[in-house]
Amino acid sequence: MNFKSPTSRRASAEVQDAFMTYTVYDDIITMKLIQEACKVLGISMEAILKLFGEYFFKFCKMSGYDRMLRTLGGNLTEFIENLDALHSYLALSYQEMNAPSFRVERGADGKMLLHYYSDRSGLCHIVPGIIEAVAKDFFDIDVTLDILDMNEEVERTGKKEHVVFLVVQKACRQIRMAKPNMLQDQEDFQQDQEALEAAFHRMKEKYLSVSAYPGKKSPWDIVRGIVMFGKGHLRDSFQPMYPERLWVEERTFCTAFPFHIVFDETLRIKQAGTNIQKYVPGLQTQKIQLDEYFSIIHPQVTFNIFSICKFINSQFVLKTRREMMPKAWRHQPTLKLRGQMIWMESLQCMLFLCSPKLRSLQELEEHKMHLSDIAPHDTTRDLILLNQQRLAEMELSNQLERKKEELRVLSKHLAVEKKKTETLLYAMLPEHVANQLKEGKKVAAGEFEICTILFSDVVTFTNICAACEPIQIVNMLNSMYSKFDRLSSVHEVYKVETIGDAYMVVGGVPVPVGSHARRVANFALGMRISAKEVMNPVTGEAIQIRVGIHTGPVLAGVVGDKMPRYCLFGDTVNTASRMESHGLPNKVHLSPTAYRALENQGFEIVERGEIEVKGKGKMTTYFLIRNLNATEDEIMGRHKTPPDDKEPSAQGNQHRKTIASGTSDDVADASAETPLSRNPMTGGDSMESADRGLSSDQMKTSPFPNDPRPSAFCILL
Repeated sequence: MNFKSPTSRRASAEVQDAFMTYTVYDDIITMKLIQEACKVLGISMEAILKLFGEYFFKFCKMSGYDRMLRTLGGNLTEFIENLDALHSYLALSYQEMNAPSFRVERGADGKMLLHYYSDRSGLCHIVPGIIEAVAKDFFDIDVTLDILDMNEEVERTGKKEHVVFLVVQKACRQIRMAKPNMLQDQEDFQQDQEALEAAFHRMKEKYLSVSAYPGKKSPWDIVRGIVMFGKGHLRDSFQPMYPERLWVEERTFCTAFPFHIVFDETLRIKQAGTNIQKYVPGLQTQKIQLDEYFSIIHPQVTFNIFSICKFINSQFVLKTRREMMPKAWRHQPTLKLRGQMIWMESLQCMLFLCSPKLRSLQELEEHKMHLSDIAPHDTTRDLILLNQQRLAEMELSNQLERKKEELRVLSKHLAVEKKKTETLLYAMLPEHVANQLKEGKKVAAGEFEICTILFSDVVTFTNICAACEPIQIVNMLNSMYSKFDRLSSVHEVYKVETIGDAYMVVGGVPVPVGSHARRVANFALGMRISAKEVMNPVTGEAIQIRVGIHTGPVLAGVVGDKMPRYCLFGDTVNTASRMESHGLPNKVHLSPTAYRALENQGFEIVERGEIEVKGKGKMTTYFLIRNLNATEDEIMGRHKTPPDDKEPSAQGNQHRKTIASGTSDDVADASAETPLSRNPMTGGDSMESADRGLSSDQMKTSPFPNDPRPSAFCILL
């Protein structure tokens, strides 16, 4: 079984997200959906189509067509014979509908041949599913449909798929209650089934062996002589009575049925209704041919008496030929007549009893016709009025669906834009803080007992600004800050703000973590490396930065309503700033508390000595040199996979062991790539501390989606 997601299934089927009710879609989309269903269910396309036919019948019933379908006929034969009429009615509303055509070949008791015509190939297997469901639901009989023949016939409009189904009613067996006879019943049933299958194969062989040449005996004459098994009636046995003579005058008949035509085997018109003569003046001429003034629209067959007789049970639609109309009328829409063909054996003539095919009052006006032109008994009058209202309702429904689809697309785009906005917002404020502000809540200030703050600035920045164009300064700072921002994600420290050339980050805020000092220290070492890649626009050489770090308590909170900022307050901030301003170029300056936080953590630190710090007096400070355990690539967050044939050195392993033993938080390999592992740069207790500090709704995604190294800090915030 293939367990693809619905989204991937839709993508592989190459279909859109939504379908409109009153829109016609190409059969290619249907076939793609069926192919995907075959892959999911592991069954054949024929089985899928048959199941689809059964479901389509249920869908039509649920969609309000139940009563309409039930009234098509009193038995299965009549139901099928009137399907074309139903399709013709639905075409009034669904003008682009391309419906199939059905023709029933009536047989003896328990036998029926169903002819299916369609210019949409490959969908014939839907028919058994529909017909079998209809027979069971409407007429309480069980039938089976088997394909006798399948071919393509060249009709007037091109190739059409012609499939012949044998419709057989299953035998209705009474259940015997006596247990000793159950085995005998099963044997009898098995014998009946075998006999039925054998008869079916004989019938198929005889049908396929018969020539279709019109001069020879019709294959249906042979089929009619074959007796099939099964009981019950596909047709009822009602026998009507007829008068000895016709009690209607010629003039009365032509007036009562103003739209009718009588023609003979050669298509020569013998008689026409009064109003059809009015709108097709040429019919008043003697001895004219029907095909001179009309063409057949439905069914799509050749215009001759043989084809008409072949589809005698179908609804016919004729259209006037524009070139045969008076010149003044040729700009008008052509008149279409829809009706029934009736063969009169005694006269050897065909009666076409019809009505104008009109969908709305607008079409009635375009043909310059009036409701009075249609006979009072003709339901075409009511159909035009009712369909006018239905078309208006459909147009309204279609507009609502289009608006709904537009809203769905807009909602999707809005979600994308909202995601971008949130990403930008979370890059400026911690996620839990931003969420509280969005909800209109006040964000209470928080006190952090211990954290590590870093300040940096560019050496001789004032001189660089004086000697350069403003755009050069902007480009230099943007290059530098972009590198620093990426490093803040790598080492999971929080960027507080930038002012001019000053860059400020903090570790342990807003998420308290035990490894805050190590994170900031590794970030500082990365800053120093990154600065070498940023050029001084004056000298063309790499810029120099000063970095100062201090560890201590702070108070953090949001200040301001317009462009609110998450700021840090306390003496720790001032001391960290003093460490930066009293530092040296390309040096990371540590305060005494920062040194104690990094002591025995795997860093090389040298004592600077005692210096005078403004506002603080004399302090013994230190310089951070390097991380003894991490390589430059690890500091910079670069992924570098060593060759398979090179093993890590014993010295490197010793370094890892040394650092791991330096603190209880570090218990994993320092070179681990996942941010959820402990390493010598970020420390080992970030996840645990974060779980204590924040709830699950305070999780954050990285503001740097293209960062090659994932960040646990971005997950935690």
